Amino acid sequence: MIITSSVATWKDCGSSSNYPLCVMDLYHSKSRASSLKMEPFTVSYDQRSEFLKLSYLHSFQHSNVKVRHSLNPRITPTRLHEPHTLVISNEHPQNADFPRNYSRKEKKPFPIPIVELRRAARERLKKSKGQPKGQVPPPKKGLIVQSLLPLAYDVFNARITLINNLRKLLKVVPVHACGWCDEIHVGLEGHPFKSCKGKRATLRNGLHQWTNAAIEDVLVPVEAYHLYDRLGKRITHEERFSILQIPAVMELCIQAGVHIPEYPTKRRRKPIIRIGKREFADADESDLPEPPLEVPLKPLLTEISISEAVAPANEEEKTLLAEETLQAWEKMRKGAKRLMQMYRVRACGYCPEVHVGPSGHKAQNCGAHKHQQRNGQHGWQSAVLDDLIPPRYVWHVPDVVGLPLRRELRNFYGQAPAVVEICFQAGAAVPDQYKSTMRLDIGIPSSVKEAEMAV
Repeated sequence: MIITSSVATWKDCGSSSNYPLCVMDLYHSKSRASSLKMEPFTVSYDQRSEFLKLSYLHSFQHSNVKVRHSLNPRITPTRLHEPHTLVISNEHPQNADFPRNYSRKEKKPFPIPIVELRRAARERLKKSKGQPKGQVPPPKKGLIVQSLLPLAYDVFNARITLINNLRKLLKVVPVHACGWCDEIHVGLEGHPFKSCKGKRATLRNGLHQWTNAAIEDVLVPVEAYHLYDRLGKRITHEERFSILQIPAVMELCIQAGVHIPEYPTKRRRKPIIRIGKREFADADESDLPEPPLEVPLKPLLTEISISEAVAPANEEEKTLLAEETLQAWEKMRKGAKRLMQMYRVRACGYCPEVHVGPSGHKAQNCGAHKHQQRNGQHGWQSAVLDDLIPPRYVWHVPDVVGLPLRRELRNFYGQAPAVVEICFQAGAAVPDQYKSTMRLDIGIPSSVKEAEMAV
């Protein structure tokens, strides 16, 4: 039997008595190539062998590898010795790098390189010559997308559910925050890594001073200006204090059609009339009947205070609460990503400022590196999901009740968003997309000597 793969090639196993040795070679080769993605490979075996029992594949029971057994449909009763096929596939990488932390002196890259944007613009201009103008999406005409209206309400309620559940989980899951920097840790005690970059960090040798964390430490507050008319004039520098700022996700939902009486917004029933590149006029709506009283499409949830949050009574209730919280986190992120594809969101390339609208505001309040050269103006570019909902990454604790994290074994530990780590320690199952950065399939050495022996 010959086992081949794009990651490594293993030797002929010979007779059936050598199968355990062959599987062990496969296991060690997989561990040496843990930083690569394992492509699907095929194992051919004989029907009569004991390998059909899959008893020697115990090394894959805790991994992210899926074992798929398919029979050859061309087997006939007279050909009982036809080899079958065993397919071992891995859809997610076993080990992935952590998201990069950009320096304050470094500009964030464009989601799409500027060279690709210019090339695509030239292609569109070449194809549009002599052709009628393409269809303009509804947000550019001042209208809302009716098909995305239920999604906007779901994203709004998912955000409220996430906040309320986290306030309950913070009473049973210990979360620590550094008093000098923005780093947090989920566990019984703070991690021992010397990674503090706050004030007087050199006097403490980079060690953190841990305190109790709040909901604002887990969910990074990102606010944006509330626009009455998203197609109106841009906010000037003098208007920066007179316009209300609300959470950016809430503003995105309002522009997508969510009705909140406290935050009025202009709803058009006819497309605008373009006069110039930046000038337009509203269409005459006098021939239309009186607009009906706007009511919410779905009931909107409200936030609860910390005093109103009740901690789960038992382990089963805590697990159910953690699963619901993780589902709300995924629902909010996936829904917001779909809304951002239709309703534009801008982000500053130098600071965390976010603006929900077709173009950024003109407020000169950017305090990032070398802001004097830009007169405090923001460097607006297309935002990504992590700009709107930034995931604050924390170190993953493999065993909460076991030994704490060790400073010498830092390279073997994984990381995950704080919401995912809190839900995991509360009993929820981890989605597959987070297992690679959490390094759940990576063995952690028990001592420093064993870590030095790792390749």
